[in-house]
Parts: sequence; C-alpha cells; structure tokens
Amino acid sequence: MGSDVGRVTFTERDHAHFRARLEECLSTLRKVVAHPEFGAVPATLGAELETSLIGERGGPAPVNVAVRELLQNDRMALEVARFNLEANLEPVPLAGRPFTAVAEQAAHMLRQITAQSLPHHGARAVPIGTLPTLTSADVTTDALTPAPRFHALERAWARRRPTPFTLRVAEGREGVLRADSVAVQGAACSWQVHLTVPRDRFLHTFNAAQLATAPVLAAAGNSAFPLGRRGVQEARILLYEQGFGDRGNARLGTPRPRVGFGRAWLRGGPLAGFEEAVHAYDVLLPARNRVQNGGDRDGTPYPSLEELRLHLSTVWSWNRPVYDPLGHLRIEFRALPSGPTPLDMAANTAFLVGLTLFLVAGGRDVAHCLPFACAKANFYRAARDGLRASLWWPSPGSAPQEHEAGALVRKLLPHAREGLIMAEVDADEADTMLNLLHERVATGRTGAWWQQRALEVLNRRREAPRGGGAALPTGRTAATSGGWWEELPGGGTATPEPPATRAEQPAEAVPEAGNRGEPGLPPLHDLTVRYARLAERADPVHTWNLPADLPWSQ
Repeated sequence: MGSDVGRVTFTERDHAHFRARLEECLSTLRKVVAHPEFGAVPATLGAELETSLIGERGGPAPVNVAVRELLQNDRMALEVARFNLEANLEPVPLAGRPFTAVAEQAAHMLRQITAQSLPHHGARAVPIGTLPTLTSADVTTDALTPAPRFHALERAWARRRPTPFTLRVAEGREGVLRADSVAVQGAACSWQVHLTVPRDRFLHTFNAAQLATAPVLAAAGNSAFPLGRRGVQEARILLYEQGFGDRGNARLGTPRPRVGFGRAWLRGGPLAGFEEAVHAYDVLLPARNRVQNGGDRDGTPYPSLEELRLHLSTVWSWNRPVYDPLGHLRIEFRALPSGPTPLDMAANTAFLVGLTLFLVAGGRDVAHCLPFACAKANFYRAARDGLRASLWWPSPGSAPQEHEAGALVRKLLPHAREGLIMAEVDADEADTMLNLLHERVATGRTGAWWQQRALEVLNRRREAPRGGGAALPTGRTAATSGGWWEELPGGGTATPEPPATRAEQPAEAVPEAGNRGEPGLPPLHDLTVRYARLAERADPVHTWNLPADLPWSQ
C-alpha cells in the first residue's frame, strides 16, 4: 500500500491518463472477483507496525534511512518522517495461534531495530501512538523522509491547501498549532491489521469492522500527548485526520476529507468500497504502471492493478478495502495505535477480529441494526474518552442503547471469543488474548492511562516552590469536554452527548522547564524513556508500575 512512485512531479496529462487507468482497473477487478477461484484461500492475518525512533534522552532520532540500511530487511519500510520506521509482518493463518505468531514477529522486529540502531546511532524503537517528546519543530519539511513518494505527497497537498495550515490537537489556545508539512503524520503511529475476507462476505464483514472498531479503540488508547500537548485518550485519531491540512474538497456537492471514518454503511457488492474510493476522490499520485492490467509482472496469478492499489493508498479511511493480486480481498483495520507492547497489540487484534467475525456470523449485516451516525459517533467518542466513553450498541428486539465503554467491552469479550472459535482459532489462544483485554479493562490501565498518571507523578516530583508543572486530572483527561471535538465528523451527530461530569480545564503545553527529578530530564522526556524501557520488557501494559514504584536504576 505504501509503494514508491519513482517521481515527485506530475503533469495534467499524467492525471488524466491515471484517471482513465483507474476506470480500467475497476472494470478488470469486477472480472477478477467473479473468477471462481478468486478468494478461495484460507483466512490469513497480517499486520504493519509503525514505530518511532528515540535517542537517549527520549527525543526523536531522525535516522530511519541509516537504520534501514543497517537492517537489510525487505520487510522494514521507511515512513513519512525521518524518525519513523514500519515493520511489515509475514501473514499467518487465522486458524491456530495467529495472535501469538504476530506478537512474536512484532517483538522480533522491535528487537532487531534497536539492536542495530542503538550501538550505531544511539536510537531505539518505541511502539507508541504519539511520541510525547515531539514538538511542531520536529515535523517540518526538514523532517520529511527523502523518498519520492513522500515528497510527491508533499507537493500534491501543497496544491490543495494553504501552507502553513492549522492543526488542532487539544483544547485551548495551546492546542492549536501551525504545520507546514505532511511530516506531521509521523507523529501518529499505528498498528494496522490485515484480514483476508471471502468476496461473498466482504461487504457485510466491512460493515461489521466499522461497528467493532469503537469498543476496541476505547480499550486500546495509547496516544495521550500529541506534539507535547495534553490530549485525549487516543489523540492520534484527531492528529492524523488533520495532519494533511485537509478540510475536504468540494466533490459531488459535499466536502470529502481523505482521512476519516466514512459517511455511510457500504451498500451493493464486494467492490462498493473500491468504487467509492475511485469515484469520490481525486488523484494525488498519478504514477504510471509500466505493465498493463492484464499483465503479470511479479508472477502473481491475477492482474496487479497497481493504479488502483496506489490510489487506495492515498485514501486514508480508518477501515480500508485492499485488493491483492495473490488472489484475495482483505480489510485493513487502521484505527489501532502502535504499542504499548506486542502482547497488547495482539490482544487488541484478537478482540477486533473476533468481534468483527461474530457480528457478521450467519450473514448478518449490522447496517440494519444501528444507524451509521451512531457508529461514527462511537468512533470519535471512543478516541476522546476511552473506557469512559458512552457508546451506542444494537439491542435485539429494541432500540439501540448506550453503554459505558468499559462495561460494553466486558459484555462483548465472550462474543469476540465466539467469533474466534468459529474461525478455528485455538480456544486457549483466544482465552489468553481476550483475558489480557479483560484485565486491562478491569484495572483501567490502558497505555494512555499509564502515560497520564506517570506524568502526574513525575510532575509532582519536579514541583518547585514556584509551582512547577501542573498535575493531570486522575479521571478523564483535561481535554474531554465536548467543544472542539463536536467539530469533527461524527461528533454529536447521532444524539447529544450523554450527561457526564467532565473536566472543563483548557488543554495546555506540558511544562518542559525544570529538571529537579533524576536523572535530570524534562518530564515528557523522562516519561518517554521510562515508557520505552517498560515496552522493551514486553509485559502487558496493565501490569506496568508508575514511576513512584519504578526507580530509575531499574
């Protein structure tokens, strides 16, 4: 999906040619999908792990090109900012023990990166949704990875919106920043899951994935400090949606941002998502394919359709359809954050995949069970409030009901187990992974919770007589009032927000002055180094101690 384009500049003729080729690709895809053997493969699971590189003091280390050269691993890819790398895991069969397999692969990749980058560049790999030590100065044009794809995207976006553009990552004046480059996307790191889906169940499974995403996201928050600001539970969602400076493009009479949750349940056949991407979005990267769509460049059994695949890679839906010329369709689940550990990411994946498969069992289409506006509102509420979010859920025989996310997750875990067992996942594998989610929800200790509370402890340690850093609230984050989130897609579109006690304090930049605590690091840097060390130990996040219980010498 992130293949290079070879060029940075394109002509109007390139755009026109590419658009025509997209229509050809759609026509070819319809024929391919109708082939009786297409999609006749066992279900597989894959993942992409985006990670940040940090230096000894916790700041970003812009050395991704050098580290990738050291690794000599084709499954390691450059990402948009110089301090990012992406590890592409080998797909594994869904039957058996897939989540253990992807956790082991992710752990191996992280160890491999750090083993090469630490001795040569003093950098280590950290799986986290938003790196707390990043500032606006770290995500300028200078931070853009020197690869044609990223510079071509930079030029394409420069034509679509003013530069610099406004980036709102938290409430209050401190939460509004100025950005001048798509490099700001490097502040948002994800764990992207790929699931192969039979063509005859693709549309219903895609809709089920849309509904399943919110409760999983509520339990998976790991992005508390976007660009050094106090954010919400999964601030990466907001950061990524605004990180291109995209406010939509008037097409078919309505604004259509390229990053988002979607506008409606999918209707029609298995290609509905592909058709929407082609017809609703203009072309960003019109790179020409040297092989015609009937060709077979890599020895794959089906046409490459490279223009279609490239175009899909520039429509950043939180759940995205994928065509693979190896002979299948799959869903790319893009909403989960990177980290905190491989086990946590594997557990999140088990819950998401299991719940999706349960929701589509028996040919059910969740589009008939819940208005799309409710599913969309769920997504943004989950990102904002985490386990305390109020989420809509279908109620058989009656109108949809609202539930606190933590209670809803506990209710849905047995359903996710059913979905996994139906997919022939080993029962003990399902139980092990889903029990990690149960423990996380029971303790309330998500990655975001640990970051917020750890910073509170570190700020108290550093409090000077003049006041020092302000402690975070111990309940919801400071940036959980409706306000600016209501401007987002889905914010309040289903119904008014449920009554709740919310902190009304404005968000602020986390104090970086003062260094009274050992070993002399500013609070966010101290926090980040501690997080990195705990992540390397690989124990699930609900078992992590706070700094008060974690001497630096450990």
